[in-house]
Amino acid sequence: MKLAHSFSVIDSHTAGHPTRVILSGLPAMKGETVGQQRDHFRDHHDRLRGLLLHEPRGHAAMVGLVPAVSRTADFGAFFISSYIYLDMCGHATIGYAKTLAATGQLPPGTPGFSLETPAGVVDVGLTWAADDELAAVTLTNVPSYCAVRDVRLDLADGRSISADLAYGGVWYAIVDAAAAGLRLEPDGVSEALRLGAEIKARFKGRTDLPATEPSIMFIAEDSPLEARHLVVLAGNKFDRSPCGTGTSARLAQLHARGRLAEGQSYKAKSILGTSFDAIIRATGVHEGMPAITPQVTGMAHVTAFSTIICEGSDPLAQGFLCR
Repeated sequence: MKLAHSFSVIDSHTAGHPTRVILSGLPAMKGETVGQQRDHFRDHHDRLRGLLLHEPRGHAAMVGLVPAVSRTADFGAFFISSYIYLDMCGHATIGYAKTLAATGQLPPGTPGFSLETPAGVVDVGLTWAADDELAAVTLTNVPSYCAVRDVRLDLADGRSISADLAYGGVWYAIVDAAAAGLRLEPDGVSEALRLGAEIKARFKGRTDLPATEPSIMFIAEDSPLEARHLVVLAGNKFDRSPCGTGTSARLAQLHARGRLAEGQSYKAKSILGTSFDAIIRATGVHEGMPAITPQVTGMAHVTAFSTIICEGSDPLAQGFLCR
């Protein structure tokens, strides 16, 4: 059997959403910063993203993490997904912490590490159990803020809904699920995806907004400080977890509306019943915008240690997506 490619990977899930860390098999990336290395990979090796994340070796919702060289932090990494490149990814950062612990790169008792991402340097705190197993990961994310409130969106059925546009490392349009007529349960995903695609179409071409291709974050509040999240991502797939960067954006939105103060806790839940615990660690100003420093705590679990291969004769070497 003649191989064209061979990659060593570790798969995990964070509150239900997958992360595939590619440990070996990739070409060296050029660039002084992690962002530059990400851009080099995108411009010269994007076919490998399809090979690693698309079917038949992956699936439409797969997220990958590529370790990178950092000159400013303990570790560096950039994020790839089945459809786009991400500047930041909260669930994958938590998954990377679990992978580093599982491979012995973070000995038990290590308090944390810094991670350079394309969005900036973030801090990752670690909580260890008495048996030296990793028990929780806390991400102190990039400055997050709510840029625009009450964006009016007219839907095809004649209804109008509003969205708040917030940034948590990635842009999100935050929409109240009840106002949109959605149930955030597993059997409501199809309708959420349909409506999410329509809302995304309403943002395209808007010259009055700082972001025109946000992910759509539907919120169903169970109490003032606890809610279920369903995020419609690029390619009209959805996040199985409560979404780390989305939770950061949600904290910024709540703070901007005077509903969450510095030091207050918030619980973000997924439609699977998994959850993240979040808190506003600090407030300030970022690029002239009132901003917060969010912390999101969750946990990941390893699902596979694998070698992914591609035969030289494989007609589907670059993968495919069906949805």
